[in-house]
Amino acid sequence: MLIRHAPDLTDNDVTDHGLYLKRRTLMTGLAGVGLAGLAAGEARADLSFTKGFSTTEKATPKEDITSYNNFYEFGVDKGDPAEKSGRFKPRPWTVRIDGACEAPRTVGIEDLIKANKLEERIYRMRCVEGWSMVIPWVGFPLKDLLTSVKPTSKARFVAFETVMRPSEMPGQAWNTLDWPYREGLRLDEAMHPLTLMAVGLYGDVLPNQNGAPLRLVVPWKYGFKGIKSIVRISLVENQPVTAWNKLAPREYGFYSNVNPAVDHPRWSQATERRIGEFRRRDTLPFNGYGEWVADLYRGMDLKKNF
Repeated sequence: MLIRHAPDLTDNDVTDHGLYLKRRTLMTGLAGVGLAGLAAGEARADLSFTKGFSTTEKATPKEDITSYNNFYEFGVDKGDPAEKSGRFKPRPWTVRIDGACEAPRTVGIEDLIKANKLEERIYRMRCVEGWSMVIPWVGFPLKDLLTSVKPTSKARFVAFETVMRPSEMPGQAWNTLDWPYREGLRLDEAMHPLTLMAVGLYGDVLPNQNGAPLRLVVPWKYGFKGIKSIVRISLVENQPVTAWNKLAPREYGFYSNVNPAVDHPRWSQATERRIGEFRRRDTLPFNGYGEWVADLYRGMDLKKNF
């Protein structure tokens, strides 16, 4: 399966800032883009995606996005995911959605893609290590998936889990983290319109090193919150244990909102290095998405709840 742009759309085709950065147009899709594809060993899938929420900033080149990664399941160096993920098989693939909901289900990735309206969304991505990118994802709002399983009144958080395949993911053979990788969001964060389940990148299906075939994208949080290669999504009552927070709770908070005023013990968060640029730039609160998400944290101490 290959997701293709129409000829009149380019990688840097970003809609005017004034059109998209308005609350009333947040969920408004533009004209549909027809696409279809075929990958070795897969049935043909006819898909479509619209141009969605965007930024005026130039997208980071695909070769940088796909070669400079944190994906500890494949190793701790930035080049390890691209170098060591060739044996990883992202299809066939199923995702279990369960927990505090009325209609739990297990769904195949192709059926999941067909059941949802895909959008291209160009988001900033800020790593807790102090570097950043601008990435054109293709995906659908997590809200749509969660709504389909009918959360109950007990659902207050959403827990995510990565696949466990040490034979294909050599990093899982080491005690770097407590495998499998786990992440979590508060339910209102998960249901926010900006929270995306990504299945594509630069118009193609996700490469292995970027979290194939399904990953979470929460653009106002540090990148490690964007769990990759998801096999389970659970609606739960209590705050879930998350991988980095369990390993080093004083360094990695549960919320991990981008905040230039709260430094990581090893990295200042006041500025960031955009991949491909020489000079550092100021870090934006909530990674520049505060207009849409700051209300989620009204009244909270963002230094304590980091």
